[in-house]
Amino acid sequence: MNSSASPAGGVLIVGGGLVGASLAIALDAAGVAATLVEAAAPRADAQPSYDERNLALARATVNGLAAIGVWPYAAAQATAIRHIHVSRAGEFGSARIDAARHGVDALGWTLPARELGVALLRRLDTCTRLTRLAPAKLEALEMQAVGWRARIRTADGERTVDAALLVGADGTESFVRAQLGIEAERLDYEQTLFVATVTPERAHAGRAFERFSDQGPVALLPLAQGRCGLVLTVPAEQADAVAAMDDDAFAALAQQRFGWRLGRLARPGRRYPYAIHRVAARRLTGPRAVLVGNAAQTVHPIGAQGFNLGLRDALTLAELVAAADDPGAPGLLERYAARREPDREGTMAMSHALVRLACLEQPMLAPLRSLALLANDRFAPLQDRLARHGMGFRGEPPRAVLERLP
Repeated sequence: MNSSASPAGGVLIVGGGLVGASLAIALDAAGVAATLVEAAAPRADAQPSYDERNLALARATVNGLAAIGVWPYAAAQATAIRHIHVSRAGEFGSARIDAARHGVDALGWTLPARELGVALLRRLDTCTRLTRLAPAKLEALEMQAVGWRARIRTADGERTVDAALLVGADGTESFVRAQLGIEAERLDYEQTLFVATVTPERAHAGRAFERFSDQGPVALLPLAQGRCGLVLTVPAEQADAVAAMDDDAFAALAQQRFGWRLGRLARPGRRYPYAIHRVAARRLTGPRAVLVGNAAQTVHPIGAQGFNLGLRDALTLAELVAAADDPGAPGLLERYAARREPDREGTMAMSHALVRLACLEQPMLAPLRSLALLANDRFAPLQDRLARHGMGFRGEPPRAVLERLP
């Protein structure tokens, strides 16, 4: 068995998914030494989070990816979202957000998660201050006087890494969160999300749609070559039946749930199901440790906020660490938690309220929901606030997301 030790003082990131990799890149760009531990091999086809989902990247997210040098590797595969339309089946009223009205060329971009993963891996290959351990497994953590000692199993044997700051970016069922003794609130929405692609009869023209119903939300996201990314939520007890549908039956279900705004939906691609849960850590930090991304909060995919929120975690942490002599200092972690609270709490509350209110089978709520959509559509201050939050600007965002795209 081989064993080696890394010097204390750096940052140890556990988890190399979309958020963990982004944090590693941001720290490297800021000149901060870090070690990234990832269970999967460093290939796009081996990383579970580099999957078939179509991510709706908020404008702030793309600004941040551009600032850390990732976006040039991904831009060619992305599709601009220039208009968002929100409605509820069977009720009057809708909310519309248009990029031109808010003085931007796009509200966000759609990008397959696999393509973002490829871009992150290409950018990781250029990092000079980052140590990457993959495939590798964190087996044990031990608190030291001024940091953490991690025992990591790699293909070459066991390795010991000392770090002044431990970052848990290891997903919803975070090992780091459990080792820190941080409890999490859990909620099973009893829904299953199906992602696929479809070809609409009419051009999407850069429009994204979110439509609510008693059965759950459905979304269409613009993609290249006239395709759309379909996000269809069904009650969990119907998941097996939906998974067993042939293409025609699935397309008919999507049509019934979405409607005819883009004409007939045809040629559905392969379907991928995801059970939907909400998991929220009761606190974000521990002694010389912090949680980011899904390890900190896993939200309902409604509104496509998961990665967008996680990237703002990563970029805020990188910004604070880059300006500090000690990356694990208690004061720094307190500032991090305070900076992230408004964005985190607001985004989680918004996604949960949309599921519970917009999808609730309650006729008495119908007029109120319709009026709320109309108010957001017609009352400029409300729409400006909705647009700003939708583009990822909430609370005190990291400086990187405020940069303009080149």
